[in-house]
Amino acid sequence: MEHKTQLTLAFLLVQVLHQAFTVSSDCTPGFQQKNYRVLQSSDYKKDQFILKVLFDDCSGNEGLEFSISNPDLRVEADGSVFATKDMELIIPGFHIQAASVHMQDLAKVQIAREDTGSSFLKEAMRIVNYSILHRSKRSLIAPPISFPENQRGPFPKSIGWVITDRKENINFQLRGKGVEEEPKGIFKINDQSGQISVTRTLDREMMETYILQVELTDPSGKLLEGPATLYITIIDQNDNKPLFREGPYVGHVLEASPTGTTVMRLTAHDADDTSTNNAVLRYSIIQQTPETPSPNMFYIDSEKGDIVTVVPPSMLDRETLEVCKYELIVIAKDMAGSDVGLTGTATATIIIDDKNDHAPVFTKSMFQATVNEGFTGIIVNLTVEDNDDPATGAWRAVYTIINGNPDRNFKIETNPKTNDGMLFVDKSLDYERSAFHTLLIKVENEDPIMPEISYGPSSTTTVQVTVVDANEPPIFNPDPTIVVKPENIPIGTVVVTLNATDQDILQKQTIRFAQFQDPAGWLTINPTNGTVTTRSTLDRESPFAHNSQYTALFLATDNGDPVATGTGTLIITMLDVNDNPPSVYPTIAKFCEDSKDLIVAILGATDKDLEPNADPFKFQLGKQAGIEKTWKVTQLNSSHAQLSLLHPLKRANYNLPIVVTDSGKPPLTNSTDVIVQVCSCKKNKMDCSTANSLHISTTLLLISIITFFCL
Repeated sequence: MEHKTQLTLAFLLVQVLHQAFTVSSDCTPGFQQKNYRVLQSSDYKKDQFILKVLFDDCSGNEGLEFSISNPDLRVEADGSVFATKDMELIIPGFHIQAASVHMQDLAKVQIAREDTGSSFLKEAMRIVNYSILHRSKRSLIAPPISFPENQRGPFPKSIGWVITDRKENINFQLRGKGVEEEPKGIFKINDQSGQISVTRTLDREMMETYILQVELTDPSGKLLEGPATLYITIIDQNDNKPLFREGPYVGHVLEASPTGTTVMRLTAHDADDTSTNNAVLRYSIIQQTPETPSPNMFYIDSEKGDIVTVVPPSMLDRETLEVCKYELIVIAKDMAGSDVGLTGTATATIIIDDKNDHAPVFTKSMFQATVNEGFTGIIVNLTVEDNDDPATGAWRAVYTIINGNPDRNFKIETNPKTNDGMLFVDKSLDYERSAFHTLLIKVENEDPIMPEISYGPSSTTTVQVTVVDANEPPIFNPDPTIVVKPENIPIGTVVVTLNATDQDILQKQTIRFAQFQDPAGWLTINPTNGTVTTRSTLDRESPFAHNSQYTALFLATDNGDPVATGTGTLIITMLDVNDNPPSVYPTIAKFCEDSKDLIVAILGATDKDLEPNADPFKFQLGKQAGIEKTWKVTQLNSSHAQLSLLHPLKRANYNLPIVVTDSGKPPLTNSTDVIVQVCSCKKNKMDCSTANSLHISTTLLLISIITFFCL
């Protein structure tokens, strides 16, 4: 209590000092204090005095009137401010406007808690000292001007004065945004009297404060004093209604939520001055649709805009509500919700979301199905009931086979549309092994069930499956059957005897064999015992063989009713036999007649057989009289040799027999004629046109003829 009294006395002392200074100083028109701070320690009562403001236009205050921005307060003709009703502990700051015939001005009042009062003395003394310093140093004074927005004409309208103690040969100049800068022409000054005028209606939301510069010049334009800064503050009027910008507003709340659960927050925006009640909003719900089971299912925090549930959890049960979606009409009113406030409206949609508070139950305690052996696919649909929301995981079912499926013959999936359990035979059933199957199946939800709910006996069911016997096709064993045989084995050789068994062990049936696919026509099969023999020669190099393997398909058919046929595969891996002689490449070589390098070509050899029936190859010159005096073959490696001249030759075509031998046992030899064209080469161009005819010397020709007849 003592602390509070000291603070109050300190504040009053500063006001007295400020008033005393004002009396002893030159008169400055306007509020004698621009900013007021009031210590509030308890709620205000109706007609309670709050503070008194001082205004003087230095010309007798003719026609002086006060107005105040807070509708819960009033200001008397002497500047005393009173509460118009009982008010809470903290109220927003507000503005007081004073207007006389000669002057308009604006003062700002801030309400502070008691615990902030300790700074009053420093703040008040700072204001007084600021005023003293600035008044003592300048003869050109530009008191701040306040003017309400949205004022009607006629214009121009006087809003204040710039003051100087100079009396003669002076001109006032005004500059800045709102004068000669955009937005141009809003304000003007009488260059003789210093009177400031506004030329049109102002909008605080476009510009809140204009900062102008005032100068004092002589008639020639010479600067006498300044510039002084002139602040023109636009007083807010409540001309903007609250707006909800973020819509649509959709909130979700779980069913059975506790009373007081926050669903969502709505926030409106007001473009008016946030330091005044013009932008202080209050929220309320004016309509709820539907109004059942209670017209007041929800409440909105008037200041924050939070929407919360106000009914007990039992009234938020999706399964008993007529609808699970509510629409609320919410209004936001400015002026702290007073009757004169402007309003904005929004629609909030609230959806009651499902909890998994109902366990799925089977519609039957036992399901039955009959299936033919060998069949795969759906055999029965298991139906369940669940009272939860079908669009949620609290309704969607998950099925599990918990017994009776040791070989994984069955599987179960959920039908996404009906929520049924679709029981499949995934691997075909064997009647001879088991004619009956009993499955135990349980059902749960995708979402965890509520702790107070449990899955009961109705969440499991039994499925009895009866297997119907069918005539099954014989099975080849093994399949495929793989054998290894040399190629070129004699016709009629036994390749393999295929084995096929009848799965219908309870029936006495016979099996007959037949060919199905034999691409090369190499094989035949005994229809009674399944013995496969060759009817033509196996050829590993045949285009019907791939990677030394030949594949044929055979059929095994029983005599059941109806008959059943199975298919088996035979793969013959053929061992290589040296049955292909090698050949030489290239068979044509070109050579320049004036070349100093007598190497003609590099020869290679190929063989269709595999090692060891292919390389290394042996290269030799073939039999031709005198060939060894002109040509030479030099082995380079296991697969290539070098053909070269022993001396230059004239332009012509020369036919050389080259003999190559593989490494098979026994080895195979092949002679390949290689044509060598000796050409004219000039200016990096090869001309072989004169070497088109085969050239053999007379001596060589005679020797060849003699050799022929001697044979």
